[in-house]
Amino acid sequence: MFQVRQTEEMINKTFRLPRNLLEELTKVAESEQVSVNNLVRQCCEYALSNMKSTLQK
Repeated sequence: MFQVRQTEEMINKTFRLPRNLLEELTKVAESEQVSVNNLVRQCCEYALSNMKSTLQK
């Protein structure tokens, strides 16, 4: 199960997201008391570690 956690320093990078996705991420981040950046990073890590791909062995 995905669990939101506090995390370390981030590096700046720009990504474009649909408005409705950003609004939903913002609500979750506020409720979990983390930054949107922190939440997006954790979502990406979770997705990468749980996806089935020929790149992962």
